[in-house]
Amino acid sequence: METVNLIECINTWQGEGIDTGQRMLLCRFKYCDRHCSWCDTLVKMRAEQELEMPLSKLQDILDEQKTGLMITGGEPTFSNQLKQTITMLNKLDYPIANVETNGLGLLELIKEVDEEKPVHYSYSPKIFNDKDYDEALELSEKLADNIHVFMKVVYAGEPIVYDFLKSVVKVFPSYRIFLMPNGKNKETMFKNAQDVFDKAEEFKTNVSSRMHLVYDFV
Repeated sequence: METVNLIECINTWQGEGIDTGQRMLLCRFKYCDRHCSWCDTLVKMRAEQELEMPLSKLQDILDEQKTGLMITGGEPTFSNQLKQTITMLNKLDYPIANVETNGLGLLELIKEVDEEKPVHYSYSPKIFNDKDYDEALELSEKLADNIHVFMKVVYAGEPIVYDFLKSVVKVFPSYRIFLMPNGKNKETMFKNAQDVFDKAEEFKTNVSSRMHLVYDFV
């Protein structure tokens, strides 16, 4: 029986980005290649033990609940989680799927997933230094023509992220970019929200809320 290793598998709603509000079966991987201080799932990733989840059980939930599939983490394209993510997307049936990724193995993921599958790739670049900046801009150029890829940029006034926004809107369609306020919780998210709206107006992008923080659901 084919299985995947998850730390969380629950019915919920997508809280961010292009599919906000969609009913989703959230499947969370444990491991990540980055360590973002503001990550709102960091404690969960540290505390939870992995469970072996049969694909047949995931399919039963998708069918019974008539829900979409959200794959998140951690980082779904990190290490052996990439192979498991490809397997889930190719072998499960769902009305919509959303993969939340920092872009690590995104090009390979897109290449290996059946292009007929209804998948949105939610690319959220993590930009802390010049190397991150250059790599994210290069990847954004490669993804610009793929209408299934949407970008989520977490922002809290960082100069390097602002500079990235100035550059990326020249190579990636702004209508597929969502700016999202940085925040582990509701208070910090609201504190950063006004600047996000200002920058979204400046760069003609969308704004993403974080519904799970606003309404306190998982």
